[in-house]
Amino acid sequence: MGMEPTELIVRSATFEDGKPIPRSAAHQAAGGQNRSPQLSWSGIPAGAKSLALTCWDPDAPTTVGFSHWVRVGMPPSLGQLAEGAGSERGTWIDGITDWGEHGYGGMAPPEGDPPHHYVFTLYALDAEAKQLGLDDHTTYAKLRFAVRGHVLASGTITGTYARGQ
Repeated sequence: MGMEPTELIVRSATFEDGKPIPRSAAHQAAGGQNRSPQLSWSGIPAGAKSLALTCWDPDAPTTVGFSHWVRVGMPPSLGQLAEGAGSERGTWIDGITDWGEHGYGGMAPPEGDPPHHYVFTLYALDAEAKQLGLDDHTTYAKLRFAVRGHVLASGTITGTYARGQ
C-alpha cells in the first residue's frame, strides 16, 4: 500500500457542508421523519471494489460519539443515494447503528445541547465488504477497524442539528 488515500467530493442536495440539516432527517424521537439526506459523490478511483458510508456524531454525550449510519458493500459505480435511501434495502449491507438498528437512524441530540455535528463519510475501498469481514452485524467501530489499509479515497460532508431548529 503506502499510498495516501485521495479525497472524494461529497455533496448533498438536502444540506450544505457546515450548515444545518433539516428536521426531516432527525429521528422520530426528536420530532423528525428519519429520512436520510440525499448524498452524491465524485472522484471514485479506478480499482475501487466497494463503497462504505458512515454518519457519526462526535458531539454525542457518550465519550465515543454516536453512529447514525453504517452502510457497506455499495458498488463503486453508484454515484448517489436519494433522500430517504437510508431505509431502503439494496445490494448493499446496513450494519448496526448506535440506535441498535439497521439502516439510517436520524439525529436526536439532547434538549438544550448546542448544535451537534453529523459527519457523513464515504470510503472507496480496494476490497469487497465480505472480504473485509463486514456484514449486517458491522458497527461503526468494526468498520473503521476493518478498512484500515484498504481506503483508496474518502470524503466527508458535515451538517449540524439541534433540537427545535
